[in-house]
Amino acid sequence: MRSLIAFPCAGETLIGTLDAALGATGLLIVSGGNEIRCGAHRGMALLAAEVAAKGRPVFRYDRRGIGDSTGANAGFLSARDDLIAAAAAFRAHAPHVTTIVGYGNCDAATTLTLYGHDAGIDRLLLANPWTIEDTDDLPPAAAIRATYRQRLTSPRAWARLLAGQIDMTKAIKGLRKASATRPQTFAARVVATIERWGNAATVLLATGDATAQAYRAAARHLPAQLIETASHSFARPQDQHRLRAAVFDALDAKRM
Repeated sequence: MRSLIAFPCAGETLIGTLDAALGATGLLIVSGGNEIRCGAHRGMALLAAEVAAKGRPVFRYDRRGIGDSTGANAGFLSARDDLIAAAAAFRAHAPHVTTIVGYGNCDAATTLTLYGHDAGIDRLLLANPWTIEDTDDLPPAAAIRATYRQRLTSPRAWARLLAGQIDMTKAIKGLRKASATRPQTFAARVVATIERWGNAATVLLATGDATAQAYRAAARHLPAQLIETASHSFARPQDQHRLRAAVFDALDAKRM
C-alpha cells in the first residue's frame, strides 16, 4: 500500500511517500541532485514498490524546494534537517521499523554520509558518492586521467589528433587539471566520514562514471562494490539487477 505523507521541516512542509510493509527493517531513499522522490524515469518509485513487495517498508521524500515540498532549495549540503525530519516521519508512520537503511546516489549518498548519524540511520548504501568541489566546467581530475589513458591506446584518437579534430586548448586545460596535486578538502571530509561508518556503510561504484572515479581516487584504501558500467544511475537492465541485489544485501545485513 502506497500513501502520501506531509511532515514539517524547519517551518516548511515536506511531502513523502510510504510504501508500507510489515518488515522491521526499512529503506529510506534520498534523491540526488534536484530529482524528485520518484527518481529518473520513476526509478526510485519502481525500486520502492519492489522492495515493499518483498516485505520491507520504504520511505521517499522531496527535500525543501524540490517537487511537492515547500521552501527554498539550498542544495544537498543544507539538507541535514530534511533528512532528520524524513527519518522521524518514517518512524512515526511505520512504528514497527527498528532499523533504517539509507540509500542514495551521487550527492544524496553524501548527504547520508554526513548527516545519517544525526538522523539515527543504522546502515548506508552509498552509490557514486559526490566528493567534487571543483568550480570549473571540466570533469573531475580522476575522470580526465582515465579518459586520457584510454585515448593513448586508441588509434582513432591519434588519427583525430593528427587531423586537427581535437580542441587543443581544452585538452591542455584537462592535462593541467589531471596533473594537479592540490588538496581536496571536501573529498577528504566525505571519505573520512565514510570510514567512520565502518561496516555499516557499503559503497557501490559505476566504474565508467566520472563521479565514481573521483570518489575512487580519493578513497582507494576503502572497500567498494564495482559495477562495470558508465551509467551514473545504473540504467541498463543488468545494472539494475546488480543495484537491487546490493539494496537487498544491505537490508538483510545484520545490524552493526
